[in-house]
Amino acid sequence: MDDEIVPPLGERHDRLVPSEAAELWNSALAQLPVPVAVYDHEARLVGANERMTRLLGRGEEEMLGLTPREILPYPPYDEYDDIHRHVLRTGEVVSRESYGRPPGHPEERYWSVIFSPVADETGGVRGTSTTVFDVTDQHWARRRLAVLNDAAERIGSTLDVVRTAEELAEVAVDGLADFAAIDLLESVARGDEPEPVPYDEPAEFRRAAHRSVLEGCPEAVMAQGESGVYPACSAPVQALATGRATKHRPDDPLLWEWVRACAPRAARAAQVGIHSVMLLPLRARGATLGLAHFLRHRTSEPFTEDDLLLAEEIVARAAVTIDNARRYTHERSTALTLQRSLLPERPPGLPAMEVAYRYLPSSSGLHIGGDWFDAIPLSGARVALVVGDVVGHGVQASATMGRLRVAVRTLADVDLPPDELLTRLDDLVVRLDREEGPDARGQPEGTMGEVGATCLYAVYDPVTRRCSMARAGHPPPVLADAEGGVRLVDLPPGPPLGLGGLPFEAVEIELAEGSLLALYTDGLIETADRDIEVGLGLLRRALDGPARSLEETCDNVLDAVLTQRPADDIALVLARTATLAADQVRTWRLPSEPLAVPEARRAAARQLVAWGLEEMVPATELIVSELVTNAIRYGGAPIQVRLIRDDALICEVSDGSSAAPHLRRARVFDEGGRGLLLVAQVADRWGSRQTSMGKIIWAEQLLPPGDA
Repeated sequence: MDDEIVPPLGERHDRLVPSEAAELWNSALAQLPVPVAVYDHEARLVGANERMTRLLGRGEEEMLGLTPREILPYPPYDEYDDIHRHVLRTGEVVSRESYGRPPGHPEERYWSVIFSPVADETGGVRGTSTTVFDVTDQHWARRRLAVLNDAAERIGSTLDVVRTAEELAEVAVDGLADFAAIDLLESVARGDEPEPVPYDEPAEFRRAAHRSVLEGCPEAVMAQGESGVYPACSAPVQALATGRATKHRPDDPLLWEWVRACAPRAARAAQVGIHSVMLLPLRARGATLGLAHFLRHRTSEPFTEDDLLLAEEIVARAAVTIDNARRYTHERSTALTLQRSLLPERPPGLPAMEVAYRYLPSSSGLHIGGDWFDAIPLSGARVALVVGDVVGHGVQASATMGRLRVAVRTLADVDLPPDELLTRLDDLVVRLDREEGPDARGQPEGTMGEVGATCLYAVYDPVTRRCSMARAGHPPPVLADAEGGVRLVDLPPGPPLGLGGLPFEAVEIELAEGSLLALYTDGLIETADRDIEVGLGLLRRALDGPARSLEETCDNVLDAVLTQRPADDIALVLARTATLAADQVRTWRLPSEPLAVPEARRAAARQLVAWGLEEMVPATELIVSELVTNAIRYGGAPIQVRLIRDDALICEVSDGSSAAPHLRRARVFDEGGRGLLLVAQVADRWGSRQTSMGKIIWAEQLLPPGDA
């Protein structure tokens, strides 16, 4: 069979007579699957295909010769006359998108309308054509994508649960709902782990955020931060129990029962005209955290299934962020609780000075620092102040801080001078570094250790008004004297703790009564955007001025020095010195001979009578007798007795020997060894400390309740 010869395209076209070609063209135009209309040079309709007549709801014959405004005399169609004339005048193609429901269409849709010029053989514009495309699906796809992008950019800007809930409500109202409320389960709001919600039990919640297109959120029946209860078996509890999002109309029996149960809620719903509701559980990592309410009243269309899918995706993203924020808040709270448990709870009542302090954790996340401080009562009514900063952050730094604070308290009880105490503390840090350093962590040999710290230690004596201090790589203290001068104390810096083998140097200064001493960590004065000297200048200016309460002064210092949230932990200790009155201290110098013992007893007894402490005379005579006897027998000149009456009665006996006393139990036939044992039984506390001239043995008795 011979192959069929197919003529060229041009030849096939030539076979159609002009009338047939025109008929084919008209048929194709009439049967186009999109609405098309043609207008003449006066913007009057000359033809429309079947799709266009169905869309407009009018026959072609009925509309011939009419302008767009005459065909549809309401927005946005009444503006099409001007667009046609613009196309006729300029020959440009114009595109417009509109939203509405033409007479021949059952629902409101989004339309893309293209106005094109129709030219003759010479290029002159003889008329215009209008082509209409239904772009509703594309519009909603773009809108969903825009809302999702908006949610990705705006939700989760901080690790704060409430702020994240607010961001979710803002995104929902800007792109989907007329009102949004975000409720968190009460357990989640408290920072605890989320608990399952049974359908047949009420659920406690807390309003975390709400937002409305109307000013003042008139739809809300409860304030932000207020707690409430969802009734058992209600629509919200059903959504929480099942974990599935639901869409409702106001006449939904389950929703209406819940709305009607609260009269204010029912009144608000009727007042603003709520007609569509979505309830969306906040679920993350298999746990339900709360419930999001999306409502419509100004937008005429109810929520669709596409809206529900979009809302579920937004809420799912927000739920993960809220869960992250919740976990972060819980872990940070735990870390701060651990750290604060290692620090003093409140300033101690001290006769030698008034003390106030502040501790501010850093704003840099979970990595808490190792700053610490303390005020330690010492023998002889003296007080030790300490401020330190452990290198690094995290729980390990806090644990090291706690160990160093306990070590300082232990060494302070031994009454070591500041420079010697720092030397002992340095040895401890070196040992900790060896135990917890690279070898202990399995790191290669030669890797630098990570345990280190700075510290400032000061001891103030209210009797002599002398303050001895030393520092190990720590910022120097600031002194504001009673006359108004503010200066840095000239104190040798010393090496940081942990280097080992380097000496520390102590400095002793005299402080006038009412002097203010400020101890702090470097987080107070050092920031990324300013020099340390600038921070020190701000601190000095904050301490300069009329005397205020220490609590007020602490707040003023923080307000003046901190220009932003601290990036590092901050510890601040303020101490205002006091002195003991002359009638509170009595001192006697004694010769190194046995006859001095009875004279010391009689002098002490007379002083106690003068103080009105007659009932304490027997015990005090025994203490003085034993301590002076020991000083004469085992010590040496100079021997001195000092009685101090404060909130306790303190007896101090000093001698020229540096040999430390030891408490021991004497055997039956021993002639000595019972003195310190008697002192320990009579006194409430006793001990000894070294001095530059020898040592001091002291004993402390509590005053009777009426004399304290």
